[in-house]
Amino acid sequence: MSNIVAIVGRPNVGKSTLFNRLVKRRDAIVDSVSGVTRDRHYGKSDWNGKEFSVIDTGGYAIGSGDIFEEEIRKQVQLAIDEADYIIFVVDVEEGISPMDVEVANMLRKIKKPIFMAINKVDNSMREADAVEFYNLGLGEYFTLSSINGSGTGELLDALVTEMDEKVEEEHDLPRFAVVGRPNAGKSSFINALIGEERNIVTDIAGTTRDTVDTKYNRFGFEFNLVDTAGIRKKSKVKEDLEFYSVMRAVKAIEECDVAILVVDATREFEGQDENIFWLAEKNRKGIVILVNKWDLIEKETNTMKDFEAKIREEIAPFKDVPIIFISALTKQRVFKAIETAVEVFENRKKRIPTSKLNEAMLDIFRQNPPPSIKGKFVKVKFCTQLPTPTPQFVFFCNLPQYVKEPYKRFVENKMREIFNFTGVPVVVYFRQK
Repeated sequence: MSNIVAIVGRPNVGKSTLFNRLVKRRDAIVDSVSGVTRDRHYGKSDWNGKEFSVIDTGGYAIGSGDIFEEEIRKQVQLAIDEADYIIFVVDVEEGISPMDVEVANMLRKIKKPIFMAINKVDNSMREADAVEFYNLGLGEYFTLSSINGSGTGELLDALVTEMDEKVEEEHDLPRFAVVGRPNAGKSSFINALIGEERNIVTDIAGTTRDTVDTKYNRFGFEFNLVDTAGIRKKSKVKEDLEFYSVMRAVKAIEECDVAILVVDATREFEGQDENIFWLAEKNRKGIVILVNKWDLIEKETNTMKDFEAKIREEIAPFKDVPIIFISALTKQRVFKAIETAVEVFENRKKRIPTSKLNEAMLDIFRQNPPPSIKGKFVKVKFCTQLPTPTPQFVFFCNLPQYVKEPYKRFVENKMREIFNFTGVPVVVYFRQK
């Protein structure tokens, strides 16, 4: 079940600052000049044990001839359509503007939880000034200062209370989401796999629009293929396609078991591909990377090896991901791609018996213990797999605070090597015995 939160509002009210605070990273550029956010940012956040995706949109502007602001208006509308929850950010310093009224009018028409966040409230005088925002007709509001964090806890408390419990839904069949940038060949891959022209394919990026499930039952495999795409007339394809593809990818990834990331070999592994990859990793989904249109690449002796090495460098430290070079047009390796996705699905639900886990891992801890700190040595006593839908392990020891990130990665890599978790994010915890 997806929980997608979109942050909307007019330019320069502090949306990106709030986004950075929610995802706990400085991902979005923040500047006092309006309109800085033209590309969209998205990431994962959590509060009180509930996880959700956050989308930072550009500032909604009206009456502007700027071509970028016209595109931003379209993106904000798409975010409102696709998100499950909306945070509407306004600025107490400037009060209600015509653009605030315009956005509020849009929001009143939708039947989704809306949280009005009045930003830059960092003293009692501004708290009193916030009362005027009742005039927007959106009901209760939250006062906060996204730059120092005050008030964000109350907003998040209310937000996660509205959310359904984040549970891994049991599907009758595994769900494999085919995701990637526009025009990477997602629909062509599915058509090649099922042997029929189920999805419309054109050279125009974004021909496919809505998510479409296709049941696959051949050669002993049975699962649902989810194309982050659908069918729409070319004349209707006017929105910002890059943003639309991201919104669909977010939903498809959150609701799938394995994400099949299709990369266009002619454009290499670009920033958007990397963003979608990390979204899948943060959602703890199985991942397979397909490099499509390989038939169009001029090849030399090490072309494939060099291309693969570059991708693994970009996705480090999670390098243990299958990378398959395919051509949806000629059907080269498309069935190997599905065989690999099924293997990754099996790896993702794998359970390691506690006795076998302890036998293998305690021996590794004896041979390669964590580095001592301040003359103190970490001793791991016991380990077990947690009863979660994805591979998560807890190691009980005397001094968990001294186990640093590099050693955790070492343990994760050893587990991959011993128990074969290829293509699956593995989470390792160290806890007090």
